[in-house]
Amino acid sequence: MFVIGVNHENYVNSIKVVSDVFCTTTCLAQAKVIHDNFGIVEGHMTIVHAITATQKTVDGPSRKLWHVGCGAAQNIVSPSIGAAKAGGKVIPELNWKLTGMAFCVPTNNVSVIDLTCCLVKSAKYDSIKKVVKQAFKGPLKDILGYTED
Repeated sequence: MFVIGVNHENYVNSIKVVSDVFCTTTCLAQAKVIHDNFGIVEGHMTIVHAITATQKTVDGPSRKLWHVGCGAAQNIVSPSIGAAKAGGKVIPELNWKLTGMAFCVPTNNVSVIDLTCCLVKSAKYDSIKKVVKQAFKGPLKDILGYTED
């Protein structure tokens, strides 16, 4: 799995099949920035993203989990997430260090992640904001979003 801005430089031409990661896994760019600068001991992701093609349009039965059968356009559905597992494949140093929960909301296009983590190095909030903002303006421009609104 490859995420632009996180591990895309590991791609080599001999790889014949490339699979995009989960829509929320692309939000792990922020975890990479924080891990590279402060180290992450463990973390929890709260993920909100748009409804997907696999969700039902109206309430109906589901073979997986009962709440996955809720109609996507009128409910907030909490599916199982692959982002926590995929995070370890994309950033191997974070394997099994991230857990998470997700919410599919009735919108067409959105993906946001709230990452709460315990750091290896002590850091003030302003220091964390500074490195994320630097990444947003530099190497992760057009990949990572940053706002203080």
